[in-house]
Parts: sequence; C-alpha cells; structure tokens
Amino acid sequence: MKKLFTLFFLSILILHPLKLTSAACHPDDESGLLAFKSGITHDPSGMLSLWKSGTDCCTWAGITCLFDNRVTAISLGGQPDKPNSFLAGTISPSLVKVQNLDGIYLQNLRNITGKFPDLLFGLPKLQFIYIENNKLSGQIPSNIGKLTQLGALSFAGNQFTGPIPSSISELTNLTQLKLGNNFLTGTIPVGISKLKSLTFLSLQHNQLSGSIPDFFSSFTNLRILELSHNKFSGKIPVSISSLAPKLAYLELGHNSLSGQIPDFLGSFTSLDTLDLSWNKFTGKVPKTFGNLTKIFNLDLSHNSFIDPFPTMNVKGIESLDLSYNQFHLKQIPSWVTSSPIIFSLKLAKCGIKLNLSEWKPKQTYFYDYIDLSENEISGSPVWLLNKTEYLVGFWASRNKLKFDMGSLKIVNTLKDLDLSRNLIYGKIPKTVSGLKSLNVSYNHLCGQIPETKFPATAFVGNDCLCGSPLPPCKI
Repeated sequence: MKKLFTLFFLSILILHPLKLTSAACHPDDESGLLAFKSGITHDPSGMLSLWKSGTDCCTWAGITCLFDNRVTAISLGGQPDKPNSFLAGTISPSLVKVQNLDGIYLQNLRNITGKFPDLLFGLPKLQFIYIENNKLSGQIPSNIGKLTQLGALSFAGNQFTGPIPSSISELTNLTQLKLGNNFLTGTIPVGISKLKSLTFLSLQHNQLSGSIPDFFSSFTNLRILELSHNKFSGKIPVSISSLAPKLAYLELGHNSLSGQIPDFLGSFTSLDTLDLSWNKFTGKVPKTFGNLTKIFNLDLSHNSFIDPFPTMNVKGIESLDLSYNQFHLKQIPSWVTSSPIIFSLKLAKCGIKLNLSEWKPKQTYFYDYIDLSENEISGSPVWLLNKTEYLVGFWASRNKLKFDMGSLKIVNTLKDLDLSRNLIYGKIPKTVSGLKSLNVSYNHLCGQIPETKFPATAFVGNDCLCGSPLPPCKI
C-alpha cells in the first residue's frame, strides 16, 4: 500500500506540475484561497504562512497553477508522525471562487470539521476530490450524483453518518471511490454496479449491513476491493469470480459472512492480499489456494475452517494468520519456514506440536510479530528472539516452553511479550521495563521483580517471584 501511496502522489505531480510565475494572482483565486485560509483556526507549522494578499498565489504552498496563472489544484497534507503538521478549522464556502480547480487534496489534516462542503457542486472543472482523514460529519448529500465529471472521490477517514446515497451511481467516470473509515449505515447501493471504470472501491470500517451485492461482473478493471470491518452477512457473491484477472487486494474481514470459501478464489493469480478473518466461514480451505503464487498477505483467522490446510506454492509470504480455526497443522508449514521475507506469523491454536529449538526458518531478522499461543510447543524461543532486530510482539502463552528467562534478549523494538502458562524458570530481566505489555504469569520464575508498571496479574502463579506489585521479598 505504501507503493500505491507513493505512485498516487507522483501522479498528482505529473498531472499538476508547478508553474512558477511572477504574474499577479487572479483576484478570484486570491479571494477564494484567502477565504479558505481565514477558515483555518490553527496552523502550528505555518503551512499557510506565505498565503498573503498581493503575492503570487501560484507560488503558495500546496497551490498548483497549470495555465493562464489560474489555480487548478489545492494540495495540503499532514504527516501522521508530526502533530504540528495538522490543521484545524473549516472549509470556507468561498473556495468556490477558485473556478478552475480540478483537484482538491486535503489529506491527514486531522481537524478539519464541518458538514459536506457544498461548494464542490459549484466547481465545474473538479475531477479529483481527496478530503481524507479529517473530521467532516453529517450525511453525504443525496444529490452527490450531480458531480458527474468526477474521476476520483474519497472522503475516507471522516465522521460521515447515514446511508450511501443511491445517486452515487451517476458518477460513472469514477475510477476510485473511497468512503472507508466513517460511520455509514445501510446497504451498498446496487447502482454502484454502473461505475464500470472503478479500479479502487473502499467501503471498509463502516457500519454497512446486509449482503454484499452480486454485481461485480461490471468491474472489469477493479484491483482493490476493501469491504472489511462492517456488518455484512451471507456468502461471498459468485460474481466476485469475474475479478480474478486483475484483483490484487480482497479484504472482507471482520464481518458476519458465512458458508465455505468458494473454489474460484484459487484462480485469483494476481492476488497480493486476501483477508477473510473474523467471519463465520466453515469447511475446508480449497486446494486451489495452491494456485495463489503471488500472495503475500493471507489472513483466515477467527473462523471455523477445518483440516487439511492446502500446500501453498509461494516463493515467499510476508504475513500469515491462520489463528483460531479448527486446524491441526502439527508443524509450521514448510512454505512458511522457507520464506525469505516473512515479518508476521500468527498460528495461535493451530494444533502445532514441535520443539521450537529445532525449528530452522530461513529468515528471522525481519520478524515483527510472532503469535504461537495455545499450541503444544516445547523447547526454547531464546535463539529466535535473540536473532530478531525488529520484533514488536511475541505471544506464546499456553505452551510447554522451557528455558531460563534471564537469557532472553529484549530488543528495543519489542512492545508486547506474553509467555504466560509455560514452564519458564529463572529471573525476569530488567529490560522488560521498556515493554508496553507483559505477561509471564503461571510459570516457575523466581526472584525480585524488576521495577515495572505492570499489574500483579502479569506475575501471579510463579514459584517465588516477589516485590512490587506482588508481596515484598523476604530477607
């Protein structure tokens, strides 16, 4: 997704190359932009500090002019890791004076509030709207279908409520429709099937319900379909099979979908990411999954899938989560062990019976997350954890691990460690104080607990641990 994000902004620069000029700003453009600035109540980084009357607005930060010194795009973005890059305020309706706008990109500013900006209906040349990750609220207007010239529409990451208007089906030039991460309710309008040019459809993280419409044979160019984290029920519609040639991302996780995985998913040979997690799927995973040779991210966790799990013919997998089904894998699959690029492995409660000391993965250095909880794994993970440099989380509760915890290296990146209900002995190293969460309860640990912020529940059930938050050590 990072690559797609980078390509998106490169495309903006290609479509809207900056034109530096000494000519005066058109009075309508200046008036509209300064009105927009006046609606911003907080600009801690001075993003708009050069927006001053009497200067050339084509040189202002975030402003693009393509021809005749007229403003054609406004592009302002915050950086998630830099809170002072966010803006607060509202979108002034006077921005409508900038009549040559074909692109509005207000992304990750976090604190732009207000209702749907009706000024958008007054901009006849507008083609691209990306007002993302802000705090716009209220309903999306029922007449949004009037914006027929749009090629891309994204209000992802706001606070919109109510239904998706049926008139959205009139936006037949759209290649991208992104309404994810809002509070939208109701069903998906069937009329969306008229948007035959879509390459990207994202409705994830809403409260949409009902069945997923069986209308996907209309979308011959769709590459990304994100419907996860909603309240959808029923089966995977048959028409999704028509997306096989080009679809790269299929995300249906965190819904209430049921039935079996259809065999046709095995024909999605371009698939990079498949997320069916946290649903009510049953039955076997189709053998045809062996055809998914390009898949890098597979999440089937929290369903009711049964044995056997098919052999995957992948050269490498980046993340795999098969946790909390009814699998009895016995071993960590060989195609996982041989992966040169894996960073996330989650096989909790997968019926694995092995000695971890004897597991020899091809790559350990780049692991971020490992979850082997609730299996029958013995041996020691020390060699594994001591060879990782980027590990963020390791969970291995309810196994038969046996090792001296004092020999464990806690890397600086590690935030979550759960080794509860094993056979671990020795002392707790002081380096656990840097963790965000820790659970070593119900082992055979001894000695004084190092100074930490963790509750007593993280340490109870051991042989002879003492000191805060447990009772004091005896002299």
